[in-house]
Amino acid sequence: MPHQVLATAKVLPSRVGALFMDPGTGKSRTLLQLARQRRGKFRKLFWFTPCSLRDNVRQQILTHTDIDPSRIAIWDDRTLTQGIPPSAQVHIVGIETMSTSDRAVLAYNAELSPDDFVACDESDLIKGWRAVRSQRLRHMSARSKYRLAMSGTAFTQGPVDLYSQMMFLSDKILGYRSFWSFAANHLEFEERTDAFGRRRRTGRIVRTLNEGYIASRIEPYVYQVRKDDCLDLPGQLYEERYLSMTPEQRELYERAKDEVLSIDYEDWSPVRIFHLYTSLQTILCGFWMAPDGRHYTVPHNRTDVLLDTIASLPAGEKVIIWVKYIHAMEDVAAALGERYGPETVACYHGGISDAQRGAALDRWRSSARFLVGTQASGGRGLTLNEAAYTIFYADSFKYSERRQAEDRNHRIGQDRRVVYLSLRCVDSIDMRIGRALQIKGNSLAAFQAEIANCQQLRLRDRAVALVRSL
Repeated sequence: MPHQVLATAKVLPSRVGALFMDPGTGKSRTLLQLARQRRGKFRKLFWFTPCSLRDNVRQQILTHTDIDPSRIAIWDDRTLTQGIPPSAQVHIVGIETMSTSDRAVLAYNAELSPDDFVACDESDLIKGWRAVRSQRLRHMSARSKYRLAMSGTAFTQGPVDLYSQMMFLSDKILGYRSFWSFAANHLEFEERTDAFGRRRRTGRIVRTLNEGYIASRIEPYVYQVRKDDCLDLPGQLYEERYLSMTPEQRELYERAKDEVLSIDYEDWSPVRIFHLYTSLQTILCGFWMAPDGRHYTVPHNRTDVLLDTIASLPAGEKVIIWVKYIHAMEDVAAALGERYGPETVACYHGGISDAQRGAALDRWRSSARFLVGTQASGGRGLTLNEAAYTIFYADSFKYSERRQAEDRNHRIGQDRRVVYLSLRCVDSIDMRIGRALQIKGNSLAAFQAEIANCQQLRLRDRAVALVRSL
């Protein structure tokens, strides 16, 4: 497509580059074209991708090239140098594997040569500069001849997200040899007074400085395009379906807040607020793991509203249902199986193998009507254009994750208007999450910042009121 031609032309002259193209605009096809035009100039292609997408990447390679399938090697946590076929020309490696498997890391270090091409797909997964996988991928890949970063959501928290991705390409792009040099010139951190009256820097970034310098430094290496600017896709329609808590849910919901309120507000760390957010959302989905270790299952009507929502859709239409928790997936799959038959449901999540996930997708595309998946496993990389209807059973806290999930069936090849339906529980955290997503924000991060501000200003009553308002 024209924008892919422009992307190839922009990146090809340099040995390093980045494709920051919206999900669904064909980054993978562009990478394959770059590899084709560099044929004979590199020895092997190492394609890093989320573990859940390794089989998907293999299928894309087979679709768009004439490579012999035997020359494609898919790595896992057990991969050793001795087990890699000597004839393998393309190596597909899970990004997460770089932090979970020392064996695979050693194999990569042994296999990689200065004559190789390393591509990091969904490179926002290495944006955390301190993360083990980020450091390993950056340092080892530095000796490869060609490097490419690809992401549809390259930065969601600001230019700080670009540091590690650019360092994967080359430290010469930004011109800094360490994160702290970069931070000294571009990041302003929050400061708080400790118990001894000393000013201490927290890890929260409050402002980015000299953004124009960053933009000018990365511009020669980055091709960026938005879906709306390059694709003539049908429209998107957003609808919400509302429900209420049962009395049992309300009781547990308030109890979860009381658990936090029983602790001095100065000890409310970002991690504790994260656990509160998660607890409240799981209760809305019908279960809760309390701090004392007890597991509660509570009557709820979320699946009833889901079934009513599906009943309002055209009969027989394929539907994608995004859930957030495995327990909720079990509830949804059971309810759908009882209403429409077990054969109509295919489940896609991180608790099953790559082969099982691939089989679930094949079954959904051929015969099953409902694909029930977790955004963590299926919200990236997949093309699910068979469905024009998507239901968000429980939303992510982050807009970037919601957008990634939406783009699974609003991408190249979709010829129908896509409808997104979100289930929202009134008078609950669901509504706060929904409002944040509407303004492309992160509900959890915003709430953590509000609490931190109250702690800094010693506004205890305000902090308590914020928790009570959830």
